[in-house]
Amino acid sequence: QVQLVESGGGLVQPGGSLRLSCAATGLTFSLYEMKWYRQRPGMERELVARIKSGGGIRAYVPAVKGRFAIDRDDAKNILTLQMNSLKTDDTAVYYCNANRYEELTGETDYWGQGTQVTVSS
Repeated sequence: QVQLVESGGGLVQPGGSLRLSCAATGLTFSLYEMKWYRQRPGMERELVARIKSGGGIRAYVPAVKGRFAIDRDDAKNILTLQMNSLKTDDTAVYYCNANRYEELTGETDYWGQGTQVTVSS
């Protein structure tokens, strides 16, 4: 059974930092592209950052580029998101996602339960 468990959310003041983690079990972690999504209040879930299998390619949405850093540890099956210079607009539930496409079986998608990040003074 695949499980993605996020942690590290909480309340932080504007300008502060948080580090989110996602612990993955039940899958061959290194084969999956890993992503962080977020859902801000009243808005749809949106992609924040992604890191390819192998870790060589990372991408960020413009709103977080230069402030957030995604990384993965394939030996420990952990995905992280370092969030610096946080803004009130970063307030959201953050979700971990594992995604893989195989020609024979199609697309496989797994989600964590989310962790709340609140940026407020």
